[in-house]
Amino acid sequence: MNNAIYHKITEKKAQKRKSFVVLIDPDKTSLKNADTLLQQCASAKVDFLFVGGSLVVSDHIDELLQHIKRESDIPVILFPGSPSQVSSYADALLYLSLISGRNPELLIGQHVISAPLVKKSGLEVISTGYMVIDGGAPTTVSYISNASPIPADKSEIAVCTAMAGEMLGMKLIYMDAGSGAKTPITDAMISAVSAKISIPLIVGGGITDPEKAYRNCKAGADLIVVGNAIEKDPKLIQEISAAIHASQTAQTTV
Repeated sequence: MNNAIYHKITEKKAQKRKSFVVLIDPDKTSLKNADTLLQQCASAKVDFLFVGGSLVVSDHIDELLQHIKRESDIPVILFPGSPSQVSSYADALLYLSLISGRNPELLIGQHVISAPLVKKSGLEVISTGYMVIDGGAPTTVSYISNASPIPADKSEIAVCTAMAGEMLGMKLIYMDAGSGAKTPITDAMISAVSAKISIPLIVGGGITDPEKAYRNCKAGADLIVVGNAIEKDPKLIQEISAAIHASQTAQTTV
């Protein structure tokens, strides 16, 4: 199996290099505005692109992915909310298991349904323990998943959940406060989880400024995902990317 993308992620972690991920929602991204976004991502040296979301109602995900691949050399990873979002035009797929919830459909049920399609796609599959953290407001992911998020002040629950995910064989842990979260995941929770797992840690949801992205990296996040804030203010791509990549420089010079 091709593991090029995962190797890139783990190699960067081993080198203590942080990654900036821009999340592209197909429902909010036309081919026309994708070009401007991709130019900004290239200029800012964005490391990865995630494509997908909890609720994708548009029918142009294949077309969008093909366009992105033609116009950009940034690795494209699917972040699917359902089996219908699987497309062979990406580089890899986060095979998400909602380990923070108790909904069997999102722990294994949807995976059973999607397995033949995923296998046929030829995508690099990266098993990911997905953890929804309370961001202070109802989010699409919590509504669609029908699962209660981990309380924002219960770091011990997040730690044990992430440890279990790693021991079950997950290759990544993704902590997400959800799109438009009022309160992002605390640095304390990120630090606690990062200290107890050895696999790369992804953090997203409610990150709206460079300072928060920087602090998340210093706390132990390996990949920072931003989507909603960039949709509102595209200039943040350059600023947040600079902060994330500056955090690794500061760390290596200590």
